[in-house]
Amino acid sequence: MSAADRTLFLCSCNGTQPLDAAGIARALDLPAAPKLATMLCQKEMGAFAEGAHGDVLVACTQEARLFEEMAQEGARTQAIRFVNLREAGGWSPEARGATPKLAALIAAASLPEPAPVAEVNYASKGQLLIVGPLEAALGWAKVLAPQLGVTVVATGRTHGSSLPSERAFPIVSGTLAALGGWLGAFEATWSQDNPIDLDLCTRCHACVRACPEHAIDESYQIDLDACRDHRECVVACGAVGAIDFERRETTRGGSFDLVLDLGATPWFRMHQPPQGYFAPGADVVAQAKAVAELAALTGEFTKPKYFTYKASICAHARSRKTGCSACIDVCSTAAIRADGDGVAVEPHLCMGCGACATVCPSGAMSYAYPAMPDQGARVRTLLATYARAGGRDATLLVHAPDARETIARMARRGRGLPARVIPLEVQHVASTGLDLWLAALAWGAAGVDVLVTGDEAPQYREALAFQMRLGDAIAEALGYQGEHFRIVDAADPMAAERALWSAAPALAVRAPATFAATPEKRTTLALALDHLALHAPDRREVIPLFPGSPFGRIDVNRDTCTMCLACVGACPEGALLDHPEALRLRFIESKCVQCTLCAQTCPEDAITLVPQLDLTPEARAPRVLNEAEMVGCTSCGKPLGTRRMIDGMLAKLAGHSMFALPGALDRLRMCADCRVKAMFVEEPGGIDLTKGGRI
Repeated sequence: MSAADRTLFLCSCNGTQPLDAAGIARALDLPAAPKLATMLCQKEMGAFAEGAHGDVLVACTQEARLFEEMAQEGARTQAIRFVNLREAGGWSPEARGATPKLAALIAAASLPEPAPVAEVNYASKGQLLIVGPLEAALGWAKVLAPQLGVTVVATGRTHGSSLPSERAFPIVSGTLAALGGWLGAFEATWSQDNPIDLDLCTRCHACVRACPEHAIDESYQIDLDACRDHRECVVACGAVGAIDFERRETTRGGSFDLVLDLGATPWFRMHQPPQGYFAPGADVVAQAKAVAELAALTGEFTKPKYFTYKASICAHARSRKTGCSACIDVCSTAAIRADGDGVAVEPHLCMGCGACATVCPSGAMSYAYPAMPDQGARVRTLLATYARAGGRDATLLVHAPDARETIARMARRGRGLPARVIPLEVQHVASTGLDLWLAALAWGAAGVDVLVTGDEAPQYREALAFQMRLGDAIAEALGYQGEHFRIVDAADPMAAERALWSAAPALAVRAPATFAATPEKRTTLALALDHLALHAPDRREVIPLFPGSPFGRIDVNRDTCTMCLACVGACPEGALLDHPEALRLRFIESKCVQCTLCAQTCPEDAITLVPQLDLTPEARAPRVLNEAEMVGCTSCGKPLGTRRMIDGMLAKLAGHSMFALPGALDRLRMCADCRVKAMFVEEPGGIDLTKGGRI
C-alpha cells in the first residue's frame, strides 16, 4: 500500500508551516494535490469528518485522539494513521526546502504494518509482595489491599512500629534471600530471622506484657539487642508456639504476580528489571507512581516476541570453550544466558531493545518486530522518496519514542531539524546496527545519526559507538569522506540541535542501490558492501580493521599445524572446511565472524586471527590454508595419518625402551591389524598367521 491508496489530510497549522501540497503530490505520484487545510482540528473539522473514508493518513499527531474520535463517529474509516510533519520539518528555517523530507515521511507512514509475530503472554491475578521497612510497607499495603492480594515482608528493624489491629493481609518478617521471575510469575524466598513468627502470632499481646526488658512492642518482633534471654515470652505464648529461639527451619517463600521493593537497594540491579517489579526506593513520589501502576496490573497482557534465534550459526561456544558472548554482555534485562554451545533467551524478560541482534556478528540473534526486511523497506522508502523529490545529502535521525519530546522542543524553541535530517522512529535505538546503517548508505543516505536520551543502558551506547567506529572505518577506507555515523545526545535539546545543524554532510554514494534487506544479517551486509565498493571513490580490495571486528581472515602456521582439523569442528559458521578427497584445510573468509573458537580449539596454537574486510570475490570461495601428505600402512596401504604426524610420533618414541628391539618402530608405520600380525610373526614362538602354523 502507498500514499496514493490513502486519503491524505494536510494542514499548515494556521499557516505556521509552508507546505507545498503540489510538490508532495508529485513526489508521491498522487493523482491530484491534496487540499491544504489551515485549521483542520478546529474550524475545518467538518471537512475532515466528511472526507475521512477508507484508509486515512493525517499529517498531525497533536490532535490524534480527536481525529480518531471523529473517524469513529463517521464510521467510514477503515484505518487511520498519523505522521508528524510539523516538528519533523514544517517548523524550521528550512521548511520551504523540506518538501522532499515531508514527502518521504508520508510515504513511509503509508507502508503496511510489519508482519505479525508470536506473542508473549503474561497473566496476573494481583498477588502483590511488598518487601521493605515495616512502616513504609504497611502504609502502601493499606492503600493497595482493597485492589490487590497483598503480602508484606518486613525487613530490617521493626521496633517502634505497630502492626494493624485487624489482620487484613499477611505480614511476615525476615531477610529476602531470593527473588526471580516476571509479571505473573515471581518466586520469592526469605529467611525468618526473628524468634517470633508473625504468620503464627495471634497478636494477643501476652509476650509484650511478659517481657521484663520491654524488648517486644506492637510490631511483635523481639529486639534482640535488648533481649536478655529470660524466655518468659515463650512461656506466655504457650501453645500458640509463635516464639522459638531455636528454630532450625527458617526458610519461607511464595509465588507472586507483582513485587513492590521499598528497600534502599533494589534486588534486581540490571538496568531494566522484570516487568511487574517496582523499586522506587525511599522517594515518596516515586512510590506513589509505582503504586498507581501496580493497581492496574491485573489481568492478561501480551507483547510481541521481539527476537528470533538460530542456534546453528551461534558462535557462543563449542566444546566448553567460549567464543562470542556479545548478546549476553549487552542485554540490559539479563534475559540471555549461556546454554551449552548456544544461548537461551527468556522472552518474558526481553524488553525488545534489539541490542542482542545489533551486536551479534553472525545473525544468529535477529530482531523480529519489525524484522529487518520491514525495517529496511521503511528506510529504503524514505531515502528513495526523498531523492525522487530532489533531496540531497539525507541523514537519518534514528530515535526511540522517548525522544519525541526532544524533537518537539527543538522545533518549538529553536530551529528544529535541518531539511536534510529525516527522523526515523524505532522501538529502541539499540535495535539498529551496522547492517541497516551500511544498507542506508548504499540506498543513498549520507549518514546516520542516533539520538540518545541518556536513559539507555550504558552498554548500549558502547555497542552503538563500536558499530559506528567500524562503519566509518569501512566508509573512509572506500573514499567516502566525512563522518557518516554519529551519536547525538538529546539530554540537552538545544545542544542536540546545534550538533545536527553544525554537522557537514558526508559523501554519499553516487548511484543508490535497489536491493531489499534480507532476514540474514550477513547477506544484507554483503549486499550493502558490494554496492558501496562498486561505486567507491577509492577502490579497495582489503580493508584492515581492528580487534573485535566481525570480519577477518585466519592465518595458519603450517610448520606447527598437524592437520588434526579440530578447528573445522569448532567453527560454527562453516568458514573452516575439510576436503572430501584430500587432507586439506580450507577457509571461506566471508563467513568468518572472528569468534576465536578455532584458535582456542587448536592444540598446536597454530591459528592467528587477522581482522580485515576482504571485498574481492575470492573471499566467498574456499581457499586452502594448509594441506598434508597422507601416509599409508607400510603393509596394506590403509591411511594412517599425515607424514608430519607420523614422523613426529616416531621421533618422540625413538629412544623409548619399549621400541628398542629391531623392527619395533617400523611396526608403528602399520595399521592396527597389520601391526598385530607382524608381532605374532616376528616374536619367537609366535603364530605365523599368514601360514596357519607355528614358527
